[in-house]
Amino acid sequence: MALLEIKVLGAKVLREPAAPVAAVTEETRRLIRDMFDTMYEAEGIGLAAPQVGVSERVMIVDVPDEEGDHRVHALINPVVVESDKETDKEIEGCLSIPGLEEMVTRPVRVVVEGLSPSAEPVRIEAGRLLARALQHEIDHLDGILFIDRLSPLKRGILMRKWRKKRKG
Repeated sequence: MALLEIKVLGAKVLREPAAPVAAVTEETRRLIRDMFDTMYEAEGIGLAAPQVGVSERVMIVDVPDEEGDHRVHALINPVVVESDKETDKEIEGCLSIPGLEEMVTRPVRVVVEGLSPSAEPVRIEAGRLLARALQHEIDHLDGILFIDRLSPLKRGILMRKWRKKRKG
């Protein structure tokens, strides 16, 4: 079990688009295993490689579905290829901005394509929490944080809270 350091708001790697993975290697699979260990230790439901300081398009999610079964995915070079016009607002938080949460509007359903850790093509049709988690982590791969999806007023309030938390 290898735990990685989770980068927090202010780390440059969180604001840069991650590089596509040219080839899925054993190193890529080790990163994925270490990311799962790190995410579970931090009690998260998703993690993107930039959050652990690796600027590559790799992400993981583990979310329960409506029946309580877990939907676990590791994706390499994921892309949202379809998204619903219907949206909903739900509370989001982020392991890279611990302690802050806010309502974020996102499409209710998405279709995501990418590669599995065995380099096989993957297509995921997702709704509700899984769709939200996939979009959140893909945003990280594009250098976008959930706070960027908020109004300037709400983002400003959260940033003041963040600065206050960091000082205290």
